[in-house]
Amino acid sequence: MFKSFIEYVKGAYYELVHNVVWPSWDEVYKLTIVVAIFSAIFSIFIGIVDYIFRSILQAYYNLIKPAK
Repeated sequence: MFKSFIEYVKGAYYELVHNVVWPSWDEVYKLTIVVAIFSAIFSIFIGIVDYIFRSILQAYYNLIKPAK
């Protein structure tokens, strides 16, 4: 069983070194910038939607809150 694990690791290493086409550092840099910008925009969008829903729910709960 341990021998088969060693063979698996050797095969995985060989695949990674010889058969995988890795992107250039320039391409990695550009794609990282794209992902960071998209993540920031998406986070801002989610924050705005959260604020809107929170405001709507607070207004609704204040409307239906029983008087004391």
